Amino acid sequence: MDCGIFGVYGHREASRLTWLGLYALQHRGDEGAGIVSGDGRTLYQRKGMGLVAEVFPGPESLEPLKGHLAIGHTRYSTTGASVLANVQPFVANCKGEPLAIAHNGNLTNTYTLRRELERTGSLFQTTMDSEVIVHLAARSDMGSPVERLIQALNQVRGAFSLLFATKDEVIAVRDPYGFRPLSLGRLDGAWIAASETCALDLIGADYIRDIEPGEVVVFGDDGIRSFFPFPEPPRRAFCIFEYIYFSRPDSRIFGDYVDKTRRKLGKNLALEHPAEADIVISVPDSSNTAALGYASRSGLRYEIGLIRNHYVGRTFIQPDQTIRDFKVKVKFNPVGGVLKDRRVVVVEDSIVRGTTMRQLVRMLREAGAREVHVRVSCPPIRFPCFYGMDFQTHGELIASKRSVEEIREFIGADSLGYLSKEGMLDAMPGNPEDYCTACFDGEYPVEVEEETGKLRLEGMVL
Repeated sequence: MDCGIFGVYGHREASRLTWLGLYALQHRGDEGAGIVSGDGRTLYQRKGMGLVAEVFPGPESLEPLKGHLAIGHTRYSTTGASVLANVQPFVANCKGEPLAIAHNGNLTNTYTLRRELERTGSLFQTTMDSEVIVHLAARSDMGSPVERLIQALNQVRGAFSLLFATKDEVIAVRDPYGFRPLSLGRLDGAWIAASETCALDLIGADYIRDIEPGEVVVFGDDGIRSFFPFPEPPRRAFCIFEYIYFSRPDSRIFGDYVDKTRRKLGKNLALEHPAEADIVISVPDSSNTAALGYASRSGLRYEIGLIRNHYVGRTFIQPDQTIRDFKVKVKFNPVGGVLKDRRVVVVEDSIVRGTTMRQLVRMLREAGAREVHVRVSCPPIRFPCFYGMDFQTHGELIASKRSVEEIREFIGADSLGYLSKEGMLDAMPGNPEDYCTACFDGEYPVEVEEETGKLRLEGMVL
């Protein structure tokens, strides 16, 4: 799951801060939300389907969530059906003590591990990959919760940024490859962990640093402890799609600001694929800054040609295709006065299935656009992602079976240009070799050991 996770340790309003943090991370998933808090004696939980505001309609809904520590989660499912049982944080009894887990990422050996655990007597309550970690920890013969979790995590493969809550500690973990972001903050003496720094900004916390790949950070009565208990991998594998699409532009991830990187993606796109046009527009909101970069480098005027209804969730992360198609129409409306008789460059961050862009091109033409030139700020997505993005089969990806020209014909654009892999990597901060580009080139940094799929575990006997 590429979800949002947020945790607080050492604040008397831990659950309220977590509630606010989840609002800032709502873009990372809108299928469900939950918070678990602790007061040193036990854990308290509230979770539900839908948006944060629906699950936690006001401060009164937080009253049962007592204590000085809390972890929260906004869900976007990539393993397990969209049902209440699979909403996190997931709470279980582990060696007689309560343990809660909030997971961002996707494990690649879940089926193998789960089959073996069930064969030897484990009973699963959900179809999430994350529950495997709890069962492995419960079987550990190590002494402390941290030691048991480390032993469990050494058996799983794939992408994980994790927050755990015991009754008196919060534990933050990032996988050794560093697929998913996780930041560390400070507020009034309390420690904060969040998927993105925009959540720290909302509550007024100071950004301290990124939690490092392979790092375990423990927040407890004796302060903060940090260690690196996992074998060093051959490389880093930061998810490049976080910069292209998923993270908010005002966040700082993998050491730099998303907005800055997206602008450079747009500038490189303009260099590689200029267009004879009158205006540049974006598909709001995730391509806004890439479109600004394109306009800046190309010298074309940037205009607002599509208005987004912000009360509709992201179409990409909707689990059902029929719902996704309907929401495109509800979500966007063209500005006829801007588009009429204009040659339009529409900048999009990515094209996954192609159906959204096809509808948008049709809408722009119906609004009077004379020409529609589509520019995409990443290369064609030709390969499935097994590390937390919701395209896990070749059949979902239009670029896996069609050429660029065939995609252009399908979406109905006058021209179509994708940013090259080289142009994309040139825009990334740090070492270009530190990024996972498997969805573009098929070079998977962590081996996928088994058949995968969002509903793979639904067929197992629970």
